[in-house]
Amino acid sequence: MKKAMLIIIASCLAFTFICEKAWADGVNGYYRTNGTYVEPYYRSHPNRTVTDNYSFKGNVNPYTGREGNNYYRQNPTSPYYDGRKQYNCETIQYHNKYHNR
Repeated sequence: MKKAMLIIIASCLAFTFICEKAWADGVNGYYRTNGTYVEPYYRSHPNRTVTDNYSFKGNVNPYTGREGNNYYRQNPTSPYYDGRKQYNCETIQYHNKYHNR
């Protein structure tokens, strides 16, 4: 019975680790044009929505434990979108790629 329980626990931990890595991209450290070094970090996979970003309000970054606090009010994929600024698909992809970390 103990052996079966250990196998189940080990399988769950392995599955969790594999899935967590599958849902995130590792970003290497780099230097900005102003000379500031940005440490390596993980971000959610880029896609067409902001609601699964670690920084989105209510989400928790599994690597830092920090809760997101950004509503992305100017992004139409956010349920908090205020309609003030329209983005086209290319702008959203650019924004998700470079600003939603």
